[in-house]
Amino acid sequence: MENRGSPTPVRVLIVDDHPIFRAGLRERLESLDAPIEVVGETGDGATARSMTAALSPDVVLMDISMPGINGIEATRIIRAEFPEVEVVILSVYDDDQYVHAALEAGASGYLLKTVEAGELREAVIRVASGESVLSPSVARTVLARLSGAPSTSSPLSDRERQVLELAAHGASNKSIAKDLLLSTRTVEAHLRNIFEKLGVASRTEAVTEAMRHEWIRLADGR
Repeated sequence: MENRGSPTPVRVLIVDDHPIFRAGLRERLESLDAPIEVVGETGDGATARSMTAALSPDVVLMDISMPGINGIEATRIIRAEFPEVEVVILSVYDDDQYVHAALEAGASGYLLKTVEAGELREAVIRVASGESVLSPSVARTVLARLSGAPSTSSPLSDRERQVLELAAHGASNKSIAKDLLLSTRTVEAHLRNIFEKLGVASRTEAVTEAMRHEWIRLADGR
């Protein structure tokens, strides 16, 4: 990190599908003479891999919820192909499921998007130096998992849980919509959100994952 007494800037790639948030993030990272240089930004996980190869960042700041390849899978790909590149998840989610999946994928840090600018810059520099960083609430989640304390919080909303329970019984989108007094498009949107939250690609996988954590229950005799 040192070059004849002058700090070598930490090269950062920003991956988030919201352009306004990316612009604000760039401004926060590069202000106050911080030894940080944003070398690129993109809005999807697939491009994140190619840009990592082309730009050789030291740290990738990665959102989770993105179209196509999500942040967890993009992290896994980048860490497998470029082990020298550190990835820090920057997300609105602090659920146990997301934190565990991110760390398992190889992320060196997990910060919430509410992080202060100074804390974010410090975290980027620390991660580039080989440390790990976690937001306080995320750290509590990790400690609870390590201590064996059960995590009962579900990432699903009540409505998403209702949709998935009906789907688990084999109900079609049209049938679910009728039962819950929703439009078919709304049901489809709920299912997309469920798949994204659980990191799965099908109803069967979503039901299996949710039942494994006891986030849904199947009533007898339906």
